[in-house]
Amino acid sequence: MPSRREFLRLTGLAAAAAATWRVFSCRAAGMKKGKSMDEKGFQCETPAFPSNPPATWLTYHLAHPGPGGAMPGDPNCAIWWKGRYHLHYIYQHKDGHCFAHVSSKDMLRWTWHPTTLTPPITGHGMFSGTALLTKEGKPAIIYHGQGSGRNQLAFALDDKLEKWTKPEAIIPMTADGKEAKIRNWDPDCWLRDGTYYSISGGGPPHLVKSTDLKKWQHIGPLLHEDTPKDLGVNLNEDVSCANMYPIGDKWMLLCISHKLGCRYYLGGFKDEKYLPEFHAMMNWNKWDFFAPESLLTPDKRRIMWAWCLLKGLPIQAGIQSLPRELSLPADGVLRINPLRELEKLRYDEQVKENVVMPADAVAPLPGISGDTNELKITFAAEKAKRFGLRVYCKNDNSGGFAIMVCPADKVLMLGEMKVPFEPPAGEDVELRVFLDRSMIEVFANGRQAAIAGCKYDPKDLGVTLVSEGGPALAKEVRCWKMKSIYA
Repeated sequence: MPSRREFLRLTGLAAAAAATWRVFSCRAAGMKKGKSMDEKGFQCETPAFPSNPPATWLTYHLAHPGPGGAMPGDPNCAIWWKGRYHLHYIYQHKDGHCFAHVSSKDMLRWTWHPTTLTPPITGHGMFSGTALLTKEGKPAIIYHGQGSGRNQLAFALDDKLEKWTKPEAIIPMTADGKEAKIRNWDPDCWLRDGTYYSISGGGPPHLVKSTDLKKWQHIGPLLHEDTPKDLGVNLNEDVSCANMYPIGDKWMLLCISHKLGCRYYLGGFKDEKYLPEFHAMMNWNKWDFFAPESLLTPDKRRIMWAWCLLKGLPIQAGIQSLPRELSLPADGVLRINPLRELEKLRYDEQVKENVVMPADAVAPLPGISGDTNELKITFAAEKAKRFGLRVYCKNDNSGGFAIMVCPADKVLMLGEMKVPFEPPAGEDVELRVFLDRSMIEVFANGRQAAIAGCKYDPKDLGVTLVSEGGPALAKEVRCWKMKSIYA
């Protein structure tokens, strides 16, 4: 796991690190439009969409709008409350690490709230955590107070979730009444059988519990001693940005390792500790899909986001992934699908059926092109060595970014990136491909998902189908243009 200094360097925030250890007054001279004062007299910045966004601005991904070139980061503290979805994310403010706050009725179009969770107000920087409802049905947030050396709790004072109580430090105690000597790091908190349980993250993570969110008892390491040794991951691996929740007939621990990226366990509880049975990755290239956060919708869907740090591309330095729906059916295989509300953004549908894909050649798709599109393609189960599509092709159908299914190798390829993918024998392959400027997200049969960045010439917007080592068939090709989520 990288040191704090290395973490700041990797995320591009090292220049502001010193600011996170000081508490400033927000009373900057010259209050501008879009800012307000909280009850303590601090100036609370409200991010606002730029009047002249660059041509590379994303169309339907959530990105920090400004002011300034702030580095948006981890999504945090997501919750449904009083008819709106609320999401926070870390971003670099002049006073340090703050929680930007957005809310939405549909998880598509977001409204920015005043940034009230800032070091001048909380007394510390804001690092990763989650939201929860208390036994009394009130919203609360749990997070790591950067610079405080503690995980912290705060409780909502208004229904807009703009005002919070003074943070309360979590101090876990051992059975003999002494303070537990554990690392205080990215926490999560959930209710189970009338008891609050909380992870204190890092490597290895620890577990604490409380009946009232005030007195905390240290249980021990999070993972049970009976955890299988063959899960394919070090059992002391870093657990940060954790979310623990029931899904299907299991409990899912969604988290990151700073070394490996986004990942998850499936399992249950034994002797109050977590006993995982399965582990898998959700990140395939550096920090492209990182620091996950999730919530439960009123209709009981589990929705997650992740921070996408796609360096070297002409887009925002850090953005939030498309919302993903997670489910666990009876076969025990996690399903990952794009948020169904995204279909509201579709328009100008184009449809082609039974497109024959000759071996080792391209099959053009006249009339289908663009860089802000959703593509839904169903391929027949064929014996081609590799098949798929290329996006951002030139006018002569050459070039482009390849998205290929490789049955023999059991992988899905986005460019050179290889992602495990093995649909059941005889099952057609359905790819849902979301193009948003330089950002590409792919969902395969609801069983796998991946994200990639792509440098392209805005003049090259063609889409072609490709089959290698044998012919293939695209039973159906559907393409939609996507509306912007920004005003």
